[in-house]
Amino acid sequence: MKPLTIGQVAKLAGVGVETMRFYERNGLIDEPPRNEVGYRQYPEDTPLRVRFIRHAKDLGFSLKEIHGLLSLKTGPDTTCGDVRRVARMKLEDIEARIFAMEKMRTALSKLVDACAGDGPVGQCPILDALEPDWDMKNPRPE
Repeated sequence: MKPLTIGQVAKLAGVGVETMRFYERNGLIDEPPRNEVGYRQYPEDTPLRVRFIRHAKDLGFSLKEIHGLLSLKTGPDTTCGDVRRVARMKLEDIEARIFAMEKMRTALSKLVDACAGDGPVGQCPILDALEPDWDMKNPRPE
């Protein structure tokens, strides 16, 4: 097996060299040995690992979650069910975020619809809705 330079791995994996260094610093790829002039010498399977990381990121997995997936991938006792549980948890997290964003979209859409877009900024219903409660701005004297 011929070792690969960081540039070769980056090109084969479709990422930048800085991304490679970032993955290395974060423990997603092992720091490779260096040759006599100091160049990193990556194993031939490294581009596959980097593509795996990139695809997992594209699906919304965090670096910590990707690290866990990589551990599962190489774990001798890991089952497909173990991986499915991790993916199911990520799916539930994404669905919760989508639900929250749909609520934000609905609320913001109502605010946009309530604003005619003319008149002074002091009468803007969008800005009024974003202001804290009147009682908070003008506390009652005690």
